Amino acid sequence: MTIIVKVLPYIQIILSIILVVAILLQQSSAGVGGALGGGDGGGLYSTRRGFEKFLFILTIIIGIFFVVSSFVAIFIK
Repeated sequence: MTIIVKVLPYIQIILSIILVVAILLQQSSAGVGGALGGGDGGGLYSTRRGFEKFLFILTIIIGIFFVVSSFVAIFIK
């Protein structure tokens, strides 16, 4: 149990860095105009393929691991 208490902060730091990088690497079709309300409304729907799909799934998995590690840190203390 003491090993988890010592290692958990480092695991959370690594997961948070990977999560931020994965989010920043994802492409956004909305751009700045969509963020400020100037989007065209509908846009074109495109499916994720290849590396984009891998990055999307990786982001979800890392996010889940980060949330689980945060709950573990709360329950340990």
